[in-house]
Amino acid sequence: MSSRPAPTTFLPLKPTDYQILFVLLRSELHGYAMVKAIAERTEGRMTLEPSNLYRRVRRLMQDGLVEESEERPTPELDDERRRYFALTALGRAVLAAEARRMRALVDEAEAAELLAAG
Repeated sequence: MSSRPAPTTFLPLKPTDYQILFVLLRSELHGYAMVKAIAERTEGRMTLEPSNLYRRVRRLMQDGLVEESEERPTPELDDERRRYFALTALGRAVLAAEARRMRALVDEAEAAELLAAG
């Protein structure tokens, strides 16, 4: 029996947590890059202050969904003060579980003719 919690125990994710995990899905990022990526992908509907971002990242790290990365870009492309973060296997599983949960909600709304299908 695994001591790893089931991904569904973290659901539903707060919108900010979902966005943080989502931007880490494809690559490891430092805090400022996460703030920019979230603002860009939400077309400015969600903007995070660095203190709020790091507070959330710290909690996601405590939950085992995010970890600090040991990997660094080449020194000429990096600032040594930056901390990079990566999605863990559990974080990826939680993100996928949240996407399935949201899809089920949309499917339910479409079946009730609340939304147009498609």
